[in-house]
Amino acid sequence: MDVLFQAAPLVALFAGIAVLSIAVSPRRVSIDGFFAGRDAGGDAPGLWTLVFSQVTTWIFARSLMNAAILGYFYGLPGVLAYTAYYGSFLTGGYIVARVRAQGGRSLQGWLSARYGAAGVTAYNAVIGLRLLSEVFANLLVVGLIVRAALPEVAGAEAAAVWAVTGLALVYSALGGLRASLRTDVVQMGLFLVVFALALPALLLAPGFSVSAVLSAPGASGTGPGWILLAVAFLQVFSYPAHDPVMMDRGFLADPATTRRSFTHAFWISALCIFFFGLFGVQASIAGAPYEGQLLGTWQGMFGPGVYFLLVASLAVSALSTLDSALASASRLVVEELRLLPRSLMGGRVAMAGFALAGAGLTLWGNSTLFDAVAVSGTASLFLTPVLVFGLALRRRVALWAYLAAFGAALAGAVAYFLRDSAALAAILPEAHKYEQLLWICAVVLLAGFVACWAGSSRQSGLAGGG
Repeated sequence: MDVLFQAAPLVALFAGIAVLSIAVSPRRVSIDGFFAGRDAGGDAPGLWTLVFSQVTTWIFARSLMNAAILGYFYGLPGVLAYTAYYGSFLTGGYIVARVRAQGGRSLQGWLSARYGAAGVTAYNAVIGLRLLSEVFANLLVVGLIVRAALPEVAGAEAAAVWAVTGLALVYSALGGLRASLRTDVVQMGLFLVVFALALPALLLAPGFSVSAVLSAPGASGTGPGWILLAVAFLQVFSYPAHDPVMMDRGFLADPATTRRSFTHAFWISALCIFFFGLFGVQASIAGAPYEGQLLGTWQGMFGPGVYFLLVASLAVSALSTLDSALASASRLVVEELRLLPRSLMGGRVAMAGFALAGAGLTLWGNSTLFDAVAVSGTASLFLTPVLVFGLALRRRVALWAYLAAFGAALAGAVAYFLRDSAALAAILPEAHKYEQLLWICAVVLLAGFVACWAGSSRQSGLAGGG
């Protein structure tokens, strides 16, 4: 009976979100609507559609969990470190504005005009990994939720992953990017409602103290949190450029609307992530044991009502990110890689491929593979010197320098992934993994900037690209 009691609201939650998402998805959509998000009249999305879509696709389930986990282990510095990554909306807005000012209609087009097929292929490889990580990172959280609710039910986690994958694929395939934009608005509204109900339960709890939160050492000390904050500052310029969901939304509306959407998305998402992270900090202050990546911890700390609201926040964010990732995957495969025809069927086949791959990798349960894809942020560091020289300084960077920066970033990502191997242990400093990551990022950026400086020249007569 207890298992059924736990399962009923969980099933109702996912079913309700899915039904609502399908209901607001367009039944008929043009090819421009599917790939460019335009409505039936051919109009671009408005300001708050873009804002809500940007926010809900960046405060995805795994991000919420990561913010809380970092808060649990490293206190407020851990939360601040993860929140700092949301400065990507400001740097991403700058990148989009500069690319558009130089005549570019996408970042791939801008890169293609300068570095040809080799340059775009390197970039697309990184964002392909990013999209795949978004799909199965969110499905991983779905599995964690179900495992925490139904620990004794064999196959419940796998069934939930496949069910959520199927539901997200159904309404995503109905309308592509147009459907994603419409459902993002609804899902963001739901998230704000449930999170607005959950947050006061934390802030008004008898054991909550602002001074305690500010001084909380976390379960493992604040040092790694401060180091990760430094890593975030090094990665925050290139990080948005390797996220196709953000970049795609940077070229849908006019420049003024786009600029305002990025600004609003920054402060809204940063506040959401910061306050969700406080649930992790409070768990460490209370001395609660770390269970089920905090889901088990929260079950013991809060009553069923607050716990359900936290799970609802994660569920909404998981589904909202899945449809956005699938929409961007279809655009990548069809419009950028041109592996499938630019048709509704071509886009839907691409979506299905990414959805099935993400679900399969989630159920495989290989955490090492998850880590391998998650280091795409380190691999994207090659974009920092390339974009600084090309966009900010308006200098042309030679292809060899671009590829050298890419090679350095790729080597850095591999080094972090294999940091426990004997060969790399002899090179990397004996320190916390975040300190090793900081060292790797600094070396990668230094190598990239040296290469781009050596291979740069004055830029003249270069088109922005399509």
